[in-house]
Amino acid sequence: MITVLKKPIITEKATKVGALRQYVFEVDPNSNKLQIRAAIKQMFDVEAITIRTVRTKGKVKSRMTRRGAQVGRTNLKKKAYVTLKEGQTIDIVSGEGAED
Repeated sequence: MITVLKKPIITEKATKVGALRQYVFEVDPNSNKLQIRAAIKQMFDVEAITIRTVRTKGKVKSRMTRRGAQVGRTNLKKKAYVTLKEGQTIDIVSGEGAED
């Protein structure tokens, strides 16, 4: 279960949706919504109402070196937007769930 959730995403956009009881996590690209829901329940002891997932393609990166142009891709990533029940929160910094 712990391998399903990789890390929380803490960006300006992710903190804005935090006011709507939504939290953003980077998850395993092969995981589904049921596995994400179970991992959130097990790790933070909170109840998720909805889970939306987004798959982002890897970017093409290139750089010039002494040997010529090096071209590669970054990995595919999957994000999960998790909406919690009313009155429940997740403290991202300490990693603990709480009820208000």
